[in-house]
Amino acid sequence: MPTYETYLIVAAHAIALACLLLPAALPLLGILQQEGYSGRGTFRWFYKKGNILRRRYSLLTLALILITALLSVCFSFAGTELALLVATAGYVGICVVFIYSFRLALKVPFKFTNRGKRLYACLFLLTFGVLFGAGCGLYFAADAIGGRIAHALVRALPLSLMPLAMPALLIAANSVMKSYEVPHSRKFLKRAKRMLAESSCTKVGITGSFGKTSVKHFAHAILSQKYKVIASPASFNTPLGIARCVSKGGLDCDIFLAEMGARQTGDIAELCDMVCPEYAVVTGICAQHLETFGSIAAIAREKGVLARYAQHSVIGATASGLAGENSLLEGRDFAAENIVCTTKGTDFDLRIKEHKTRVHTDLLGKHAAEDIALAAALSFLLGMTAEEIASALPAITPVPHRLELWEKNGLYILDDSYNSNVLGAHDAVDTLKLFEGKKYVVTPGLVELGELEEKENASLGATFVGLDGVILVGETLILAVRKGYLDAGGDDALLTVVPTLKKAQEILAEKLTEGDAVLFLNDLPDKYL
Repeated sequence: MPTYETYLIVAAHAIALACLLLPAALPLLGILQQEGYSGRGTFRWFYKKGNILRRRYSLLTLALILITALLSVCFSFAGTELALLVATAGYVGICVVFIYSFRLALKVPFKFTNRGKRLYACLFLLTFGVLFGAGCGLYFAADAIGGRIAHALVRALPLSLMPLAMPALLIAANSVMKSYEVPHSRKFLKRAKRMLAESSCTKVGITGSFGKTSVKHFAHAILSQKYKVIASPASFNTPLGIARCVSKGGLDCDIFLAEMGARQTGDIAELCDMVCPEYAVVTGICAQHLETFGSIAAIAREKGVLARYAQHSVIGATASGLAGENSLLEGRDFAAENIVCTTKGTDFDLRIKEHKTRVHTDLLGKHAAEDIALAAALSFLLGMTAEEIASALPAITPVPHRLELWEKNGLYILDDSYNSNVLGAHDAVDTLKLFEGKKYVVTPGLVELGELEEKENASLGATFVGLDGVILVGETLILAVRKGYLDAGGDDALLTVVPTLKKAQEILAEKLTEGDAVLFLNDLPDKYL
């Protein structure tokens, strides 16, 4: 029978192993955050074909089984407890090597937000509980079997399977914490909604399949020349993201710009209920998020919720069916016309109603001009004159990672890593082809296109023909991109497939010379790798 001291030893052992397993689980925690704390999405990601992290957890498990079995058998002659101690030391060594050498390093690592800290603590307690319970159960089982070697193996080997149990434990911990997080978030959202309702500022909602962040960024730059403006930061386009913005900075402004994202039916209605926008911008409709909506018609209906809710709206050309009586429609009431794109920027005629002005922006690409036109139309609706808008355009700066140009050591780097829509991707490739030196593209392909994913990625691959180098990253969608490139007449000798962005950068470091240009197109979130 186990003694009091035995339980203490098992507990200490469980604490030690939990402290090792949780750092090894940080990549999985990071994916859970990227999935919006969706246990189902994280589980689906972990068990998809060819998942890198699952392979590494399997490798870790195999290594733990081998080292634990070897040390348990070799040291069993010295007594079970010593054999377990040595086996545990080997377990610790393998885990430490994994944590610092072999685990998947995320581009967007797990953030220890307040919610993240609570989840981490819950996962630790749950892992400890499972390890302690398993340790006690294995002690009884080993005691019943008898024999030094069998005793050591039975107590040590099953715990080596814990890495493969971590996804289930994480999802369980996430489910447990939701009993607290959901009511807590509801209070947080309710407070932000009350602050928005009590504020006298003009609220603007901005949505669309593409260009939301850019239009918001440009509108903020233009409107700030006349009004005090607050915009939701970066790509904060969920209820919680907007609530954080409102709660942290308040609403001491004339105009509040709220970017509104949607991945499923009902998301825009929830945001409208929270923000109560009087003005709306629908940038356009394309197949982005077709995977979750099922059809372009469903995407249009979802974006149309904002257009119908607001009293006045600005509608992009590809969303023309959503225009109402109080709408400014791209192509009819405003437009970016006669667009001329160069490596130094973009020139175009900005037309708003009967006013037309030839303007220049340092931003690259046709879409920059069209997004500026959308922002200008919104500014016109909000009371700025065409002259005021034109004079404000020099204040516009590039949006980080949206076809942003960097010059370094004579090289031109086009950072379009946050772009993941079909139209923007083609525009980025067209911009790359304007440069005079050798031209390279690095991409993992496009995602969330549902049944059109293979077709659109093949179409993207076809646009790479004529470039001096094509580097495809990862395993997700590169087969379709590669096929599209080769079917369109691309040179197989100029195409390289690499597992990681880091490897692509190493290859480029050897190939690039002064005057060359490289486009980083859609650096996918970790959950797609």
